[in-house]
Amino acid sequence: MCQHLPPCPSADAVGREAARLVAYHPEQGWGLLCNGVVFFDDTGELLPDGRSVVPSPVLMAAAAA
Repeated sequence: MCQHLPPCPSADAVGREAARLVAYHPEQGWGLLCNGVVFFDDTGELLPDGRSVVPSPVLMAAAAA
């Protein structure tokens, strides 16, 4: 999906969150990266193949404090 040079990390890469932001909807709490990953403000993710990544418990605990 990414047309940038150098290309952004793929949706399967460990650093997939480093891809460029394509759309962001802060009022709804989500954004779309150029690699097709939908990320949520709670650190959860939805990958292009439909798999979900649960929010990070460490970041969730820090946000609650």
